[in-house]
Amino acid sequence: MNEHLLEVDNLFIEFHTRDGVSKVINGVSYHLNAGETLAVLGESGSGKSVTAQAIMGILDMPPGKITRGRILYRGRDLLTMSKEERRKVRGEEIAMVFQDALSSLNPVFTVGNQISETLRKRKGMSKADAMKRAVELMDQVKIPGAKERVKDYPHQFSGGMRQRVMIAMSLAMDPKVLIADEPTTALDVTVQAQIMDLLAELRRDLNMAMILITHDLGVVADVADRIAVMYAGRIVEHADVHALYKNPAHPYTKGLLESIPRLDAKGTELATIKGLPPNLLRPPTGCAFHPRCKYAQDICVTTTPPLLDLGGGRTSACHFAKELLDGRI
Repeated sequence: MNEHLLEVDNLFIEFHTRDGVSKVINGVSYHLNAGETLAVLGESGSGKSVTAQAIMGILDMPPGKITRGRILYRGRDLLTMSKEERRKVRGEEIAMVFQDALSSLNPVFTVGNQISETLRKRKGMSKADAMKRAVELMDQVKIPGAKERVKDYPHQFSGGMRQRVMIAMSLAMDPKVLIADEPTTALDVTVQAQIMDLLAELRRDLNMAMILITHDLGVVADVADRIAVMYAGRIVEHADVHALYKNPAHPYTKGLLESIPRLDAKGTELATIKGLPPNLLRPPTGCAFHPRCKYAQDICVTTTPPLLDLGGGRTSACHFAKELLDGRI
């Protein structure tokens, strides 16, 4: 039996397009234990959501194609399951909250109808019992006046409340793993904090494991246990949240941390990572980050860095990870 609740093992995914083959996931490996939160960070296009879609079994194939790797849930490979077995895992064992709640909710059905549908279809509940449970779920995610609002339509809710409805839907089957894909996108700062606090509280109360996908390092510091940083379809650093914030071991992580706005830096120019993420149809040679890296040397251009084990469960895909940690560069 596998020791981890969920494990992504050496996953490779390609997208076959008219312009060629885009290698969007290149050997991604990470794990999740019961009751913990793993934050997966990186810029748009780094492969965070594609990996999550592969876990959920909702990756569009074609154009997507999983060419190698395993996704293990409780020791069983999700990729070798039948469609019916996979369907039972999806929603019941592993659920997902999508980033755009408005487009994920059906505008012509009440939120109560949409939350209760899963309970009626999957658990065989009566309409009355399912609606009663929908109210309980809306209460659980702190939607005021849930008993009355269960009859409202998505457009009658604010952005933050719609996201709470999405979270309620994902909790309907009591999943063991929740994947939250940029759950605070398009919400204002105050509401972002409320949603993150809610997710942290639900994780503790339900002893649920969570994968939090985001490009914002600022929202995960108080929520995550571990962080996996992705760049160009690869995990470039993996570490305990406190160790990573204190001393990053990859130039990309260092750049992301330095770009967080700080109150004590008012009036100064905001730090940025120059350039753009690579085109994965024609990725750069060697380290994918070298065209943007201020520490890049000749070896970075010619040789892909291996994933170095830095001890304590920490890894970094940088030729100079140890020097960066020690402050020698």
